[in-house]
Amino acid sequence: MIDDIEYLRRVSAFPMYTRQRKKSFLRRLILPGVLAALLLYFALHALSGDYGLIARGRLETDAHALETKLAALKAKREKLERRVVLLRPESLDPDMIDERARDSLNLAHPDEIVILRNDRDGTK
Repeated sequence: MIDDIEYLRRVSAFPMYTRQRKKSFLRRLILPGVLAALLLYFALHALSGDYGLIARGRLETDAHALETKLAALKAKREKLERRVVLLRPESLDPDMIDERARDSLNLAHPDEIVILRNDRDGTK
């Protein structure tokens, strides 16, 4: 116990000093600089990225063109479905059978006048 008291006397005889540093000007700018760079990075990509504000007009134009194409394809599909319904065995239409046979065999009656034309969609 006496050793402890003597140790405390020696330690208290030499006070501990802490080294004080003056904060440099550049050190104060590190965190704000990093945050400003990060903010600039995200702002730049929000403006000019693949899905940014500038590309939004192009994306809307592409979406409108695709919607128009989809509507045309749906109309063509409905037209083809109506023709398929007429070819089903439960609802055979004699006129449709006659038309398909003449079209596939390239035949016509001798007293008929045949006018060949191409539709806009490329079918006969």
